Amino acid sequence: MAVQPWEDPAQALARRLRNLREHTWPGRPITQRQLAQALGGERSASVPLISSWENVNRPVVPPEERLRAYATFFATPRSIEQQPFRLLKEDELTDAERARRDELERELLDAREAALRRGSATGEPKIAPLGGPWHFGDAKPITMVCAELPEPQRRQLPEPGDPDRAYAELYAYADLDALFELHGHIRAANPTSQVTVRTSSALEPDDYTNHLVVLGGVDWNQATRSLLRFDLPVEQVTGGPAGAHFTVRSGEEHHPFHAELAEDGTPLADVGHFYRAPNPYNSKRTVTICNGLSSRGVLGVVRALTDERFRDRNAGYLRHRFAGAEAYSILMRVLVVDGAVVTPDWTRPDTHLHEWPEARA
Repeated sequence: MAVQPWEDPAQALARRLRNLREHTWPGRPITQRQLAQALGGERSASVPLISSWENVNRPVVPPEERLRAYATFFATPRSIEQQPFRLLKEDELTDAERARRDELERELLDAREAALRRGSATGEPKIAPLGGPWHFGDAKPITMVCAELPEPQRRQLPEPGDPDRAYAELYAYADLDALFELHGHIRAANPTSQVTVRTSSALEPDDYTNHLVVLGGVDWNQATRSLLRFDLPVEQVTGGPAGAHFTVRSGEEHHPFHAELAEDGTPLADVGHFYRAPNPYNSKRTVTICNGLSSRGVLGVVRALTDERFRDRNAGYLRHRFAGAEAYSILMRVLVVDGAVVTPDWTRPDTHLHEWPEARA
């Protein structure tokens, strides 16, 4: 890859990525949207992200995993033989395609290393990743797993082919406020990690071995049900005579925690649950679950560690309260004022409904 005299290595890499997209196959330029879809779907590789990698003036250096995907995609014209375009799997590549892939991969990874080395050597200012519990520190992939709206509610939404009504794929996702809040924070805390968003029904085998961040309760998110593997004394109950609630086992007794409502039914407080543990499918990764009795509870749990006014305080509480714990959870009260969620302050005793494991004497 030739580097022009006026370009630094990061600019040269950006120019090369744009050139690959526009000129690999003469007469068949690939749009950024098509490339985003081929690299894993627009939920995991967006058009703005592709644009940032190709921006010669202010380039963003892609993670290694993305450049390996580029090499696979542009190694063969078979990537664009069908709509939508796709990445061929390893066993689908011919020997010639595999050799071309390996050659292009070495070129792009060498260019990436040069870009990072140049930035370090010149002392160019960099934005440090956010710290705290959402910084996983290993640059490994992260999968965010969202609850999916039930079919009766989804039937009321616009269909993709309806020309008269706006359609968005995210209409099928529950807890959108929490997803929007947390996705940007996780990206900022892990700038070199691949962050993928899936509904629980769309999880692929490889997703299970990543860092998993699960939003939503056991009623709408099957991943929440399957990932609570530890002998956790907290259980979410979705119905029955007592209505939706969390229950905490203490010996033979069960202590229920319900949402608080005013006499007219106006919500006053929800119940939220934060849970962190090793991933049962990959012990070197983590599972984090943010759920609640309603979407307000989910959002409150998320904001406890993203709201800039409280996140450092609440992260400090986690470090000290659960130091040395392999897995832990907090069941909390999430206040609702005039319909709006109030960020929980974990340093206030009246916020806590239950903590596990119990505090040491």
